[in-house]
Amino acid sequence: MAAARGRRDTETPHCNISVVQLEGLALVKMIKHCHEEGAGTTEMAQGVLLGLVVDDRLEITNCFPFPRHADDVDEVEYQLEMMRHLRKVNVDHLSVGWYQSTQLGNFVSTQLLEFQYSYQTSIEESVVLIYDPVKTARGFLSIKAYRLTPEAINIVQERDYTPEALRKQRMGYENLFQEVRVVIKNSHLINTLLCELFEMMPSSEGLQFLDLGTMSTLDRQLRCLMDSVDELSQEANKFNNFQRQVTKQQQEKHKYVQKRTAENAQRQARGEPALPEEDISKQFKPLAPLPRLDAMIVSGQISNYCKQISQFCSQSLGKLYVTKSLQHE
Repeated sequence: MAAARGRRDTETPHCNISVVQLEGLALVKMIKHCHEEGAGTTEMAQGVLLGLVVDDRLEITNCFPFPRHADDVDEVEYQLEMMRHLRKVNVDHLSVGWYQSTQLGNFVSTQLLEFQYSYQTSIEESVVLIYDPVKTARGFLSIKAYRLTPEAINIVQERDYTPEALRKQRMGYENLFQEVRVVIKNSHLINTLLCELFEMMPSSEGLQFLDLGTMSTLDRQLRCLMDSVDELSQEANKFNNFQRQVTKQQQEKHKYVQKRTAENAQRQARGEPALPEEDISKQFKPLAPLPRLDAMIVSGQISNYCKQISQFCSQSLGKLYVTKSLQHE
């Protein structure tokens, strides 16, 4: 990611990517890395995506992980060295984005926004792939591609997250990220290999995907949703306190002006000169506007949780109906 930040362009990119074509090899390497490093822990597995752009299609053909302990390794030099080695063996070495693992759809964050902004302003066609190993373990392959919208890029570029700036850009959590359709494609040789591996697979393999016990996963998703709602409530309280402070300052300013006006009227009635004009803004300094980025990020995460829960419940109901039909037969 640091390599992408080093090549940042000052112009706002406008690149239309309508579909992400993901090679099976890159997908398997990404899944292997995410399960080995991120499964069962709070750490996120991250890596670089390699490929090329063909018309409006982004083809991802390879990937490699970031170093596990980035503090001990120069991240920029590591990425460049990996790309040099891949180029020597005639493998696609052009960076087209990055990937990271998540748990139960918990990926919408300020860090994701900043990283994707760094990539997208230096590599126009770059995307971020989000892989959820927890949901995949339940039998639903969860791989999604996202890009920042032009409005989000403008907001991050200006670093102005005040309510007025967001209202001017018509910016909300719903148009923070745009999802790009993902298509998985394999060569004929890989499809043949998969068929052979399927024949060699034990008959009991994969039965865990038919598990109907969905309450544990749904319970975890609802708990995450409740935590995000609590965070949004705290952000709302902060904004309400800020609004009360602004209102209180406006009232004090209005009282002060009225007092000065009444005093000048009394002095004029006594034939005395009016009080000298003074800059009220120095006495009543305007309060710094409260940034609304965190609230927008949390709102986006809540919306994503709701979509995840709705999709998961729909798929689980499908399993139950299939099981019911089999039992009747």
